Amino acid sequence: MKPRILVVAGPTAVGKTEYAIDLAKKENGEIVSLDSVQVYKYLDIGSAKPSKELLNEVPHYMIDEVEPSINLNVKEFKDMAKKHIDDILSRGKLPILVGGTGFYIRAVLYDTAFLYEDEKEAETIRKYLEKELEDKGIDYIYERLQSVDKKSVEIIPKGNVRRVIRALQFYELHKIPISTHNEQERAKESPYDFTYYVLNTDRETLYRRINDRVDKMIADGLLLEEKKLINMGLTKDLNSMSSIGYKELYDFCKVRDEIKDISLLDEDSKKELSLLIDTIKQTSRNYAKRQLTWFKSEKNVEWCQK
Repeated sequence: MKPRILVVAGPTAVGKTEYAIDLAKKENGEIVSLDSVQVYKYLDIGSAKPSKELLNEVPHYMIDEVEPSINLNVKEFKDMAKKHIDDILSRGKLPILVGGTGFYIRAVLYDTAFLYEDEKEAETIRKYLEKELEDKGIDYIYERLQSVDKKSVEIIPKGNVRRVIRALQFYELHKIPISTHNEQERAKESPYDFTYYVLNTDRETLYRRINDRVDKMIADGLLLEEKKLINMGLTKDLNSMSSIGYKELYDFCKVRDEIKDISLLDEDSKKELSLLIDTIKQTSRNYAKRQLTWFKSEKNVEWCQK
């Protein structure tokens, strides 16, 4: 018999953490976070990590396990998560996978195979593509992707430069579209007997929660957290620092020494910060849309209205 696991997914700010904790208490479960940012240490406020109190209610894994200076790839992430799942199952507990990063959930759930890539060759190709992007612009790069992988263009926004570059890099390395490889992997049967819950709510409520969450992050000290990360030597090209919230505030915080009290900022800085906060909210709302589009494409999911 396949081992049983549960999945709790959904868009950002929908309430996955509390739902999963309640479920874990009822089902003798332990939680494996499949959030691609919460796995990094020190990125607490901007990643909306559960509070220490919530983490103490039920055992959690894949939170604060990797230094933010490390670019953890999805294969490494999947392998780490599966070790935790195996450990939980070995102790007779129920693994509950929680997150909003649909690709990472799928990788774990179906034990996605990732093709071998020579690191030096991959790096050479990536740098070449980034130089093309710099010289010729995103429109040119996006058209290149469309010429070799039309299906990826349908799901990768032009603004997501990293995914566009990655899709082209994959094609150059393996001579097959990454969308084709992903479809082949999707056809695989999961090694788990799983129930896959996707939480959702009406758009107005979700967007209000997202906006409120961003405001709370700022009030809780996101700028100070960002400054601390910058002072640790973290650069904005790292996976950890290129996530929503951190990437928008990076340049603003980098050039300012005193950001403890936002009210003391000069008027120009206050206006700049206000625009950045609006950008974070808009980017988060757009991300929630993409998350829901992803989950609607998944098979065997149960939608739960919150």
